[in-house]
Amino acid sequence: MKIGFIGMGIMGSRMAMNLLTEGYDLTISNRTKEKAQTLLDKGAKWADSPAELVSSVDLLFTMLSTPAAVEAVASGSKGFLQNISQGAVWVNCSTVDPDFTMQMAGLAEEKSVSYLDAPVAGTKGPAESGDLVFLVGGSEGDVSKCQPYFDCMGKKTVHLGEAGKGSAMKMLFNLMLGCTMAAYSETLVLGEALGFSKDDIGKVLLDAPVTAPFVKMKHPLIAANDFEEHFPLCWMRKDLHLAADAAYKSGIALPALNSIKEIYGLAEKQGLGRKDFAAIYQFLADESAR
Repeated sequence: MKIGFIGMGIMGSRMAMNLLTEGYDLTISNRTKEKAQTLLDKGAKWADSPAELVSSVDLLFTMLSTPAAVEAVASGSKGFLQNISQGAVWVNCSTVDPDFTMQMAGLAEEKSVSYLDAPVAGTKGPAESGDLVFLVGGSEGDVSKCQPYFDCMGKKTVHLGEAGKGSAMKMLFNLMLGCTMAAYSETLVLGEALGFSKDDIGKVLLDAPVTAPFVKMKHPLIAANDFEEHFPLCWMRKDLHLAADAAYKSGIALPALNSIKEIYGLAEKQGLGRKDFAAIYQFLADESAR
């Protein structure tokens, strides 16, 4: 199959590189061509626009930052859905909310295009090494058709049901991720105020059952004040907002989520949006020192 890939950010560029390395026929598009240059140097083809890209592919992956970014390239008079071939498969790996997913699935169906929502669990490192986990919603047949490509970019595929279920599970995943990171950051801030070093705290807590495994990877970076973006804080805030909005639409209250979401918002306002989401520690530590 001829593959198209739109979105050459932190995740998309690495996912696309794995497809290219495996020898697949790959055409890419991105808002800025400079971010795609490494892939082009390795043999990827370039399309000047999403609409141009889809005219020659059977399978399309999108990996974009927000629902608005997906909508901008997919729908409207210049969107790729106006130009995509009937029978093609669109796999949206972007983290979006279930309602938006159903909207896009409906637009795809109108064009006789299959749609999978397949957001991924994992950040920059797993994207580069091909160790992502795909959380997929859509028909079983379409999932089977795309399985070789999921296997190329990830270590596991979880088919969760109809369209929307992948996006819903990713929302739950990031809710846990963002809230846990904030909780551990507050633990470090309090521990330091009580006279412990980060190393002291880590020696006790990192192997304790109360601590999520991913924190072991983040702790050394926090200790070194290394907040290079693996998963930008601004996108974590966005994902927590999507979860809070879904909770509102479902008629349930999630007070802890809403409070933590606003902490990320304050951190972004302080200029930490393009740092890794572990920089929530830096924000809390700075606030406690004021």
